[in-house]
This record gives sequence, C-alpha cells and structure tokens, in this order.
Amino acid sequence: MPGGVRPNRTRRRSGIVDRHRQRPPTAEPALKLLLIVNSSASSVTARSRVVIQKALAADHDVEIAETSRRGHAARLARGAATGGVDVVVALGGDGTLNEAANGLVGTQTALAPLPGGSTNVFARTIGLPNDPIEATGALLDSLAAGSIRRVGLGSINGRCFLFHVGIGFDAAVVEQVERRGSLKRWAGHPLFLYAALDTWWRHYDRSRPRFSVHHADGTVVDDAYFAICMNTDPYTYLGNRPIHLAPQATLDARLSMVTLRTLKLRSVARAGLSGLLRGDGLSSGRHLDVRHDLAEVVVHGHGPVPYQVDGDFLGSLDEMRIRHEPDALSLVVPVGR
Repeated sequence: MPGGVRPNRTRRRSGIVDRHRQRPPTAEPALKLLLIVNSSASSVTARSRVVIQKALAADHDVEIAETSRRGHAARLARGAATGGVDVVVALGGDGTLNEAANGLVGTQTALAPLPGGSTNVFARTIGLPNDPIEATGALLDSLAAGSIRRVGLGSINGRCFLFHVGIGFDAAVVEQVERRGSLKRWAGHPLFLYAALDTWWRHYDRSRPRFSVHHADGTVVDDAYFAICMNTDPYTYLGNRPIHLAPQATLDARLSMVTLRTLKLRSVARAGLSGLLRGDGLSSGRHLDVRHDLAEVVVHGHGPVPYQVDGDFLGSLDEMRIRHEPDALSLVVPVGR
C-alpha cells in the first residue's frame, strides 16, 4: 500500500490454523475427511494446500488426494463414500466441485466446497469467502456447528449440476475458453469476455435457431439460440459483481430456465447488463422466455447442440432431458446460511 506497510498475509492466513489448534477439546469425535485437490486450478498453490490441510487436520482425521484427469474427482469422492468418509472437501474450481458432487449423490457423505478456481460460482453462492484460506476457517466453523443439510440438484441426461447448465451459445463460449486453458489461470474474467465476443463473431452459427425447449405444460419454445437452466442464482460473477438472471432459483426450490430467442448483440447485451445491474432477475419478453419452479425440461436440437455443466464444456447432443433432483446431496453450508 502506498505510504504504508504491506499487510502480512502469511501471518493472517496461518492464524486460521492456530485459531483452530487452540480450540478447547470437546466431546465431539473428529470427522473423517477426504481433501480432494485440483492442483491445476487457478487459485491453488502448494502453500495454500499445506495451510488448508494443516488447518483441517487440527480437528479432524484428514487424507488428501490430488486429481490427475477429468472425472478423477468423481471416482475419488465415490470411493470416499463407500469407505466411510464423513465429508469430502473439494479444493478446486467449479468443475472439480461438480465431479465430487456427482460422486456423492445419493450417499450420506457430505460435500464441502473450497474455492480454488477463477470464478468459484457455487462456493460464493452459498456464502463462502472467495479466498480459499478464509473459506477454510468458515468450513471449520460449519463442521464444528454440524451445519450440514440435504439440498436439491439439477441433472441433465443423468449428470448432476450444482448451479447451472448452459446450452447453445453459452456452451460455445466455454468451449473457446477451455481451448485457451493455459491462459485461464492468469487472464480469468477478461478471457471470458474476449471468448464471448470471439464466439459471437466467429464460432457460433447465428443464422438460425439451434434448438427447441419443451415444457411440462405442453408449451414449446422452438426458436432458441441460447438457454441457461439454473439450480441456484447468480448465473456467474464478473469480478466481484454477481449476474442475477433468476433469483427464484435456490437450493430449496426447483429449477429456473432462461431461454434467449435471438442472438442480436443488442438483445444479448441488454440481458447481460440487466442481470449485472439489477438484482431482481430477468422477465419474459419478445426475445426472452423465463420460467421457474420446473421439475423437468426437454431440449431437442436442430442438429447437435453444445452444452456445458457448471462451467465445464461436455460436447454436443441432439436431445437433453433436464430434471430437478430433490434432496440429492448432503452439503456443508456456512453457519447461518
């Protein structure tokens, strides 16, 4: 800081470990934890991993496992559940967290997010600090208070999602970001903005609607270019600013669906700015279809349509069946949330 002393972040962060080591012993038994770490995630460093592991181990029995490939976190979490682990702590981005959640769906083993990616949508949505060390302190308080509850998830063709599925243009943007994965750690949100513009100009067919959305009440939106099905809100963050598309989407409610029927730059920009500047979400209009409290939605592609799940591009499909899955997962939530 100009004209002052730079704060000692090492001392402040290490204090989280010391604070929990100095807790008086209680009658509560230690929990068995598995810490899953994605070391390639944007905010994960060797030092932060050590500090987090020591903090958790001060009160609980902790094992650590690193992911080495896509899908690895799901297998590690599934093995932890069958092995009697109480809580799986996932340190990584939203993709790592999604995989761990899919490994735990339908079990009694709880999931505890720790933010380690560039955006950390779900961890921030449930009220965790975006700094992984500070979030560890909040996690320890939650475990001490027994703040664990069952929550509902969404699923698409059997794959569960924590906060949203993006279909069409949104998924094409994520695909372009992943092609520049080496820049994601350093560029972060500017890379997403660049990829969105680049995709709009060069990498997505805007000449025709790409899919239709079929709702349970019989109505069909047959001229869709871009859709987001949300299990929670906000849709994402731009820096520290949330983008609210559907505040009605919560872990205690069923799904919300936002479908864009045009990709005219003016309409897309208006929807994005509305979500960024207003907190009440989007409303249906001439080029926008917004619905809430959905148990099931079916998407039929006019040819293969790209899709992404919790920020991970998963390819293209001709048909997508999206469902709400009530009470699917035990989740460690911040105290008071």
